[in-house]
Amino acid sequence: MQDNKTNFEDIGQVIIGAAALSVPIAFSEESWHFGQTLPPANLFVIVLLSLGFIMLFAYQSIFQGRVSGRIPAFLFRSALDYLITLAVVAIVLLALDRLPLLQDPSLALKRMIVISFPASMGAVVVDAFDKE
Repeated sequence: MQDNKTNFEDIGQVIIGAAALSVPIAFSEESWHFGQTLPPANLFVIVLLSLGFIMLFAYQSIFQGRVSGRIPAFLFRSALDYLITLAVVAIVLLALDRLPLLQDPSLALKRMIVISFPASMGAVVVDAFDKE
């Protein structure tokens, strides 16, 4: 990544990667139940793992280990990848009528977090395909 700017191509790659892994998992009733039954501490760990994997992969692949002097761009890129992933997962769950935003916002967020864990890995991997 030479210019460190996030462009529409990068955003599109994150969306495609997140969708590729969130769609099959979102159809799983097990993932819906994980959202209902996992305690908040476990959900927090899942968020940390998601962000950790995104940051590790971005550090190695997108930024090629050269983050010094580019920490704000690195942190922005990592957070953006996770937020886009959450949005993609929300849209998929909404389409499946499994995102009770108005009825139970807590459950909706929990389901998004659970499914975003694998989806975020797909997002960052696809985002890094063209980086050299």
